[in-house]
Amino acid sequence: MFGSSQGDGIQALLAAEQEAQQIVGEARRAKAERLRQAREEAEKEAAAYRQQREEHFARQLQAQTGDSSSVTQQLEAETARQVQQIQACTQKQGGEVSSMLLTMVTTVK
Repeated sequence: MFGSSQGDGIQALLAAEQEAQQIVGEARRAKAERLRQAREEAEKEAAAYRQQREEHFARQLQAQTGDSSSVTQQLEAETARQVQQIQACTQKQGGEVSSMLLTMVTTVK
């Protein structure tokens, strides 16, 4: 009688071992699937973040480029204003300077 109960016990252990191997195999497959999904999600998030940063950089670059042209325009306007002031001053005092130079050149000491 012990022979058949021991055989049943061994069969039960073998069946339990096979069931455990199936459970472990399923767990490994599920883990691999979760890792694959996590990797895909991480890649999508990284791509979205990269796109966001590139757009932000492009906007900043555009803003700075626009600012540099406005700075250039401001500098050109300031330069033109200063040139006009110098020309006005030269016209205003040009006669006096010419007479002073003429006097200095013609006066002998």
